[in-house]
Amino acid sequence: MDQLELQRYSVPSQFAGDEGVRLLHDLSKDELINIIVDDSKNWLAHDGLWFQAVERRYGMEVAIDADKEAWQYFTVIEAKRIMDRLGILPGGGIPALVECLKHRLYARLNLQDIIEQDEKRVVFRMLDCRVQSARKRKGLDDFPCKEVGIVEYSEFARTIDPRISTRCIACPPDKHPEAFWCAWEFTLEGA
Repeated sequence: MDQLELQRYSVPSQFAGDEGVRLLHDLSKDELINIIVDDSKNWLAHDGLWFQAVERRYGMEVAIDADKEAWQYFTVIEAKRIMDRLGILPGGGIPALVECLKHRLYARLNLQDIIEQDEKRVVFRMLDCRVQSARKRKGLDDFPCKEVGIVEYSEFARTIDPRISTRCIACPPDKHPEAFWCAWEFTLEGA
């Protein structure tokens, strides 16, 4: 084996023995993107199936309460991992929040945008939500995710910068325009 071939099959020591990660080293950029999107879909499918199992067993109210509790912790973990990956320190204000929102698992699946951004305020909208669109195709009512969303987005933003407050503009079961499923306003307090 020549030096080039040895390098090709070398895996950084932190991945030694981890076949699932080692396999990624030889994939193309497009293949890696497909895996990231597919893994995001798997995560969302698990989240939905977990919720439905709790709902069937205990009812919608208990499922929503359990979902809020799970998101209270998960969204903080997700924010911290994104910040670590991007080298963003806590306290980065609205610019840090906007950047981190682009790197959430949801950003791999849903169509979202940022409007009305300045240093102290930003409005984030979910233009197409995979969960809500699927329900619409099936003729079901909007999923009432506002209670969970308030916890999710508030904790995510607060993890990025504790000075950021979150306000729901609209989220199901609220009425919303056809242009978006939900919208959130983030404001930097005391700046």
